[in-house]
Amino acid sequence: MEMSRSVSGTENLIELTEKSLEEISYWTWSDLLLALKQNQNQNMPEDVKTASVVQKCLDTLVGRLAVASETSPCPSTSSPESFGFRISCDSRSTESLKTSCSRANWWFEDLSVLNQNLVELAVKNMVSRKLDHGMIGRFLLHYQKLKFISAQSDEKCRIIEMVVSNLCSLDHWSVSFKNLMGLLRILLNLNVSKCTRSRLEGIIGLRMDEATLDSLLVPSPHGMNYLYDVNLVLRLLKSFLGGGLPKVSNDRIIRVSHLLDSYLAEVAPDPCLKPSKFIALATALPDSSRDSYDEMYHAMDMYLEVHTDLTEEETFNICSALNYEKLSAEACVHLSKNAKFPSSSTVQALLSQQTKLKSLLHDANNPKSCSSSPGTGGGARSRKDESSQQIVLYAGKFDVMTENENIRAHLQGMQCRVTELEKVCQKMQTQVAKMMRSKSSNNMNPRSLPRFCS
Repeated sequence: MEMSRSVSGTENLIELTEKSLEEISYWTWSDLLLALKQNQNQNMPEDVKTASVVQKCLDTLVGRLAVASETSPCPSTSSPESFGFRISCDSRSTESLKTSCSRANWWFEDLSVLNQNLVELAVKNMVSRKLDHGMIGRFLLHYQKLKFISAQSDEKCRIIEMVVSNLCSLDHWSVSFKNLMGLLRILLNLNVSKCTRSRLEGIIGLRMDEATLDSLLVPSPHGMNYLYDVNLVLRLLKSFLGGGLPKVSNDRIIRVSHLLDSYLAEVAPDPCLKPSKFIALATALPDSSRDSYDEMYHAMDMYLEVHTDLTEEETFNICSALNYEKLSAEACVHLSKNAKFPSSSTVQALLSQQTKLKSLLHDANNPKSCSSSPGTGGGARSRKDESSQQIVLYAGKFDVMTENENIRAHLQGMQCRVTELEKVCQKMQTQVAKMMRSKSSNNMNPRSLPRFCS
């Protein structure tokens, strides 16, 4: 190789190699793969000549994939007019070759013989040539599954880090949500970098509205005593809202809120779930994401049923996540009889329902108030605040005029119930104050007072 033309009188090996590379466009598909496979273990950053050979082979290989994707999923293998395409079929029968050609992913197996560095270079080349991102994503997942069969733990970490890194360069919707969650479950069981995990969770979080309850029920990390990985769901929710609410459509937020309420009901019976985590889940989404808080109320009911050793402050903080104005009448009636909830929650729920019923009753007694008078014009009809929307919602469930008497009777009963509860609360406050002033009651626990329960 060190002999020059002047010494040997003929071209040396380097000159012959360079001449061969100039004709690389005539190489067959299997020749390109063979050249890449033979040079993939070289130290490419230091070996400039090897790096040049590898880069030219990759450029040609990916270029042919780009042409093939625009024409046919399986290029011709018989003539040089087809840009020298030839699928490597050393270990394939004619029948398997036909099966491979019938699929758009015919090249997955061929490129899977390359190491991680070459695959990463090939993927970057594919992205720059604007190959279909969905196809690239499926290839990366195929490569990961195939290599994991015989890989050791350290090698698995390197493979999955390479796959995640390249997935981040693709369109975030190019890989199905199910496959992304499957990749995340594998990743959580490996000792991968925190950066890699965060990048994958970021992609998944952006598509949180595509999740199902089963996909979120990921077992807790090793060494943790709680049942499901609640911290993971909180991180995904943070990523979902990370772009800011204006960037997330209302329909998507509502879908996530229904999913989160179902998740709360699933994790609530876990005796090891801390109150702080339950509250974090309950308050992760804005109030506007829910039209009804009934599902959250039932999840809280289950949580308080299991966690009987909570302090009064913890119970109060949990109940504070409820919006009592968005509880249905049925849920409020159930809450009023629920001894697990503090009396203050019962009072708030009944007061919110009393306000709704008063508005509804007022509307029933003044049906003309909903229509505009001749002097007001059409402007009054167009004004709709939140209270009027609630009236319409309630009125839609039954005929207001025909049920007027029933509503009035129900309202009176609710008013009596509120008055009753207020008296009980005052009596309890008086008793607590007396005990606090009394030296003889130093050992008495105010929490042991009997709670009002209808």
